[in-house]
Amino acid sequence: MDARTSSRSFPMTSIANLFADPFGMGGVLALRNLVHDRVRLIVTLVGIAFAVVLMNVEIGIFLGFVRTTSSLVDHARADLWVMAQGTRNVDQTVAISERKYYEALAVPGVSRAARLNVEFADWRRPDGGSESVLIVGLKPGNGLLHPWNVVEGDIRSLRYPGTVMIDEFYRQKLGITHLGQTVEIGGHRAQVVGFTRGIRSFTQSPYVFASTRTALDYSRIRPDQTKYVLVKVKPGADIDAVKARLAKALPDVDVKTAAQFSRQTQFYWMFTTGAGLALLVAAFMGLLVGAVVISQTLYATTIDHLGEYGTLRAIGAPDRYLHAVIARQAVLSALWGYALGLILSLAAVLAVQDGGPAIILPLPVMMVMLILTLVMCVGAALISIKKVTRLDPASVFK
Repeated sequence: MDARTSSRSFPMTSIANLFADPFGMGGVLALRNLVHDRVRLIVTLVGIAFAVVLMNVEIGIFLGFVRTTSSLVDHARADLWVMAQGTRNVDQTVAISERKYYEALAVPGVSRAARLNVEFADWRRPDGGSESVLIVGLKPGNGLLHPWNVVEGDIRSLRYPGTVMIDEFYRQKLGITHLGQTVEIGGHRAQVVGFTRGIRSFTQSPYVFASTRTALDYSRIRPDQTKYVLVKVKPGADIDAVKARLAKALPDVDVKTAAQFSRQTQFYWMFTTGAGLALLVAAFMGLLVGAVVISQTLYATTIDHLGEYGTLRAIGAPDRYLHAVIARQAVLSALWGYALGLILSLAAVLAVQDGGPAIILPLPVMMVMLILTLVMCVGAALISIKKVTRLDPASVFK
């Protein structure tokens, strides 16, 4: 039978409806091609899953560190932040007069305000060693900022002098073995009355929460000073309008919305420091390596089936049909490989919850990674199609 006769005898109706029928002849052939060689299928899926895990983890670590840099701002319920002029991030600033707190309360549209101190201090471990910590001085129960994700202890305990809360992630680093343990901070006694979970610091100096009064004992801030004034506007009030009034009433300080200060803090740590740039490069390299692994894996898989595609061409299958088979094969590989990779990625996220770098994989990121995996798999398969369409149908009979 010659090629023209084969072409006339080929079921053209099925080919014409190929894309409209996901379970048609093209889909069945794509599935059979994948499961025919189990070893090749496993290698393909493992390659895709490895690339997905690499991309997810690198992007997740980057997002985790971005979120960590501004965690104090993001978890505060303040609408506006008042700070010293030129402040670039929440962890490092100079003190301003405590009078700004009272002046902010007098501005129309302000519902309430709170003082916040963030200051580096020396933590003396029970074994004699020392660690640098960030004392976060706040007013317990004011609702604008307090320790979150408390797993042991009670926030109200911070009202007592000399009491602090730390994150359980830093217990070993700070030499804490149990609740109620006493340590020394800045030459003053401190008792650990609570543990939080998931509060990490980008500077690697753990956050230590205390009341405003207690925090002053541990720092170099004078009683008539504060680092920040947190402002909550009245319900229905325009935040930008209140911000403008505050800026006019307090001309020698900066006034920023919570969103502005959060973005500024993230930008400072991630793009003006070597650590942030290193994470960004690592995330980009993860995407690049993942793309190469996926593309190479799918390309090799398609090339391995050149003989079968040549047979289809020999019996009259048009190029459109071959394209559909290869594309569907790539989509199935992408979906299965991504599912396996996502399971492993989520397992990695759970594994580092109590230790290691923070990894964040929000739903939008997972969806973007799925689309990216599909695009790379189909793209690699379509590149290999050129070899298929150039096949001489007679070559399969040699």
